Amino acid sequence: MNKRTKSKNSPAAAQGVDRGRGILVQVAVAAVLIGLIAAIGINVALKKAERDDPGPIPVIGAQPGTDPAGVTASITEAGAIRIGKPSAARTIRVVADLQCPACRQFEASYGPLLTDAVNAGTVSAEYDIIAFLDRASSTEYSTRAANASYCAAESNPTRYQSWLQTMFEHQPAEGGDGLPDNTIIEIGESAGYSDPEFARCITDQTYRKFVRAHTLDVLDSGIQSTPSILVDGNPIDPEQLPGTIGS
Repeated sequence: MNKRTKSKNSPAAAQGVDRGRGILVQVAVAAVLIGLIAAIGINVALKKAERDDPGPIPVIGAQPGTDPAGVTASITEAGAIRIGKPSAARTIRVVADLQCPACRQFEASYGPLLTDAVNAGTVSAEYDIIAFLDRASSTEYSTRAANASYCAAESNPTRYQSWLQTMFEHQPAEGGDGLPDNTIIEIGESAGYSDPEFARCITDQTYRKFVRAHTLDVLDSGIQSTPSILVDGNPIDPEQLPGTIGS
């Protein structure tokens, strides 16, 4: 009995127990690391899948939308909505998220000025409406609103800038439900979008995949915040826009 008890409580036995515990800890840590690596791999794979399968791609017909002022519209190769006269000497690119409060302030301050400059033929405007603020609503409003942006541009690009202004005026508070689809449709109707295909594009989220892929591309290009304003590819402070357009 005594020998057996001593054997169980000997230093060698204690060291064996410690080694066993150490192995269990190492196995547990390895399992956690493997799980993290797998999660990272899945995330990378999902992002690649979004880029590889962007779904339907928005198109502003073979005959570009034209208004009486001679303003035309198109989708750029990079996926932005371009509106302006062919003779415009400068390009103003606006990267925005329709859930972004600072973007709403930019539109309120400078949106009409940019619209006037486009109509005057001074500049062309490229609107890059992305969706990285889905976490700010419980219904992925950012993605749904960006999808609606392409629906509007494709349906009637001559009304797009007016639609964008109205959407920002109705921007929902962060942390809420976001605007429901029927309200987005009603905003479109108030801006002249009465085509049933426009409403269907919103409810079906036709360009959801495209928005996700495009957003990843824009963020990977170096855009770090919204609104981001670029003049002929060069970033400027939003407050510099009036002087840039007037120069």
